[in-house]
Amino acid sequence: MNSSNWIGGDWITPAKECLEVINPSQLTNQVGVLHLSDPEMALQAADAANKAQPGWGKLPSAKRGEYLFQVANLLMEHLEEVSLLASSEMGKPLGEMRGEVMRGIQILRYYAGEGVRANGSVIPANEANILQYTKRVPLGVVAIITPWNFPVAIPIWKIAPALICGNTIVWKPAETASLTATRLVQIFAEAQLPPGVLNLVIGVGSVVGTALLEKADLDGVSFTGSDVTGLRIAAACAQRNIKYQTEMGGKNAAIVLRDANLEKTIPQLLSGAFRSAGQKCTATSRIIVEENAYEPLLEGLSKSVSALKAGSALDETAYLGPVASKAQWEKVKAYGHLSEKDGEIIAQGSCSVDPTSGYFIAPKIVTGIPVEHALAQEEIFGPLAVILRARDFEASIELCNKTVYGLSASLYTQDLTKAMRFMEEAQAGLLKVNQETAGVEYQAPFGGMKLSSSHSREQGTSALEFYSQVKTCSVYFG
Repeated sequence: MNSSNWIGGDWITPAKECLEVINPSQLTNQVGVLHLSDPEMALQAADAANKAQPGWGKLPSAKRGEYLFQVANLLMEHLEEVSLLASSEMGKPLGEMRGEVMRGIQILRYYAGEGVRANGSVIPANEANILQYTKRVPLGVVAIITPWNFPVAIPIWKIAPALICGNTIVWKPAETASLTATRLVQIFAEAQLPPGVLNLVIGVGSVVGTALLEKADLDGVSFTGSDVTGLRIAAACAQRNIKYQTEMGGKNAAIVLRDANLEKTIPQLLSGAFRSAGQKCTATSRIIVEENAYEPLLEGLSKSVSALKAGSALDETAYLGPVASKAQWEKVKAYGHLSEKDGEIIAQGSCSVDPTSGYFIAPKIVTGIPVEHALAQEEIFGPLAVILRARDFEASIELCNKTVYGLSASLYTQDLTKAMRFMEEAQAGLLKVNQETAGVEYQAPFGGMKLSSSHSREQGTSALEFYSQVKTCSVYFG
């Protein structure tokens, strides 16, 4: 498959620089070719979105919802095809990818339903014969910049609320997920979304993204990715007074107290740390263990992790697939070497295939690392987790909060009092008790504290707040 730009209702394939897309599970398998855009094409996409916005914004929201329902139905028809393409492009195991595509379908249906729900409120006035009310109106044209680790779900959880609110879109996906993006937009086009409402531009962030941020006529930017890029985007948007939303990194902690049920806890720790090869912003990266639970947990983890195998994304029996790219493989490998140099490896899985046939990294757990160490502070985004020992509950919370990030955290305990204290004292936007750190239901608000986000929320009805602006209206009828 080849990538292509979708601008103003036309497919445009640049005849310029190309990138070969290699299957990270099988490096001899070419999945397709990316045709990269130049800055001018990004500006053309923004122009098309601006021309389409007035008509789309005036369309009754219930009609906009009908388009989303149609896209959801079409995506369901193509579920297996899209899952296979996305899995081949970025390496997430096929079973997990099916679940991700299903989540995208659920999100589309959820926001389609918002088209017939209230979008304002009536406010009492201080004088008689005055009707005072609020209503939400579209933000305008929104640039959506998405990562590669959730090539279906993250774009849809941005696109769907943006569309139902009456915005038009320029979507710039990560290069490693651009084939999947092209196929998704083909499905939107098949649903006969009006020309210019959704525009896709394939290209390198430093080229296409910079053009959008610095020159395109935009009213909003929604970004998910690294904190370094997110802060640059925030600064560029603030300079131009463009509304922005950034979801960035995480260094998520799972706290295990002495009364935790280890039989149930260990499988959740493994899932949180190693599913999707640890390439989730909410993945468990730090396991903080209360003193009395330390040895039993290490014993259980060692046995369980040793049995885990990394394998082909198309092998439904593999616990985790490869990491998504050569750059990601090199980054995670460097952290792995650091763990061997400065820590103690207590458990390591294996590969069920030739490790040189793809970007495979066996899951690994390391201990003996000080809390200030890079392995305990930096986002690794791979199948490597650090164990930190805490003397008691209070010290566990302190360690949990000792990070610049604040995305997700979980606590394993049978003590309700400590569970509620954890909810009050942990500094993260997503908190769970006796559940893994990774994942959040699509109808619930999602976002982080501290360096993990720009402090807005995605998903649920909270997403509507970003993609709209409020008018306060007052009518005297006396």
